[in-house]
This record gives sequence, C-alpha cells and structure tokens, in this order.
Amino acid sequence: MIEVRWHGRGGQGAVTSVEMLALAAIGEGKYAQGFPSFGPERRGAPVEAFNRVDDLRIKKRQRIYRPDVVVVLDPGLITLVNVAEGLKPEGLLILNTHKPFEEVEQYIQFNGRIALVDATAIAWAELGVPITNTTMLGALVKMTDIVKMESLNEPIEHRFGRIAKKNLTAMKRAFDEVKLV
Repeated sequence: MIEVRWHGRGGQGAVTSVEMLALAAIGEGKYAQGFPSFGPERRGAPVEAFNRVDDLRIKKRQRIYRPDVVVVLDPGLITLVNVAEGLKPEGLLILNTHKPFEEVEQYIQFNGRIALVDATAIAWAELGVPITNTTMLGALVKMTDIVKMESLNEPIEHRFGRIAKKNLTAMKRAFDEVKLV
C-alpha cells in the first residue's frame, strides 16, 4: 500500500487531487481511498488531504500519520507547518517551489528523498491561475508510478470539462519538469 498526505490551502484543490487520484487508481482495478481532513478551515487556511492506493482491499479508515509520500501544493506552507512530520525515512517529499533546494532545505525537517517542481509557474502558464492541484498530480505520478498518467485523463476530463485539456497539459509539464534533489 502507498499512503500519500497532501498539504495545501483551502481553495487550492488538494481535495480535488485526492479524488482524481483515487478515481484513476480504481479505474486501473486498484483499491483506493481519497479523503480530506476538515475542521474550521476557510479559503486560504492550511488543509490536509489523504490517499491510500493498494492492489488489495484497504481496511484502514483513519487519518494517515506515517505517509510514504507527502505532496505540498503551496510553497508558503513549508515555513508554517512541518510538512515532513511522520514521513517515513525512505519516503518522498514533493514540493512546489521555484527556489533552489539550498534555500528550501533550511525549513525542511527531512533527510530522505525530496523532489522539486515549480508547479505555480506551470499553472500560471498553462491555466492562467496559480492552482497547482493537477500540476502536482503529474509530479506525483512521475516520482511514484502510483497510477499511470493516462489513467488520470478520464477523472480530469470529467471534473474540469472544457478546461480539462489545460489541466492535462499542466500535469504533463510537471511530470516532465519535476526533479529529485
């Protein structure tokens, strides 16, 4: 089983990302969960969402405390929240940032694998808005092979309709541009 924790801000699409990833995994015949962690959050407040994907039935129903992968949609969160908390030592942290690793590492409390992608710049260029959810899905797929890239086509097309093509382009660019540091 692979467990993923997403960090974002209200309104950035973290919940949409987990839903699309779960649908893509189910479409491949896997078992999947996608769920948010809601409290009194408001637009712009830090939020978490979670995925579990496995080839076997998933019986766990609680929050993910020891994720295999953490995906950070908003680069500003790395100075506010310990995004690597509980991340397995052999895990993977995927960050949306335009900064070089040397600037980011002072805020990251994780010595494992870290991947960087400037998802915000990609989203601005391809979507015209700084919403990085589908963009970060591309980075996640590249770094983990959790699902096949083409398995996300149908969930994205269904969710985004006429702007799906732009989201798919943003996702593909992040897939191509994410780098392991």
